[in-house]
Amino acid sequence: MNRKKKINSILKAKLKKANAKLSNSNKERYISKAERAKLEAAEQENSETAS
Repeated sequence: MNRKKKINSILKAKLKKANAKLSNSNKERYISKAERAKLEAAEQENSETAS
């Protein structure tokens, strides 16, 4: 019984991981602090040149 249970649990875990990979997440992509600083600097530069 233990062998069957162990094999079953391993297969269920593999299925769960595969389904998790296939499903799309609603989370936004992570933007690092340095990247945010670059984007903010570029935005400020654009606003200064526009006005």
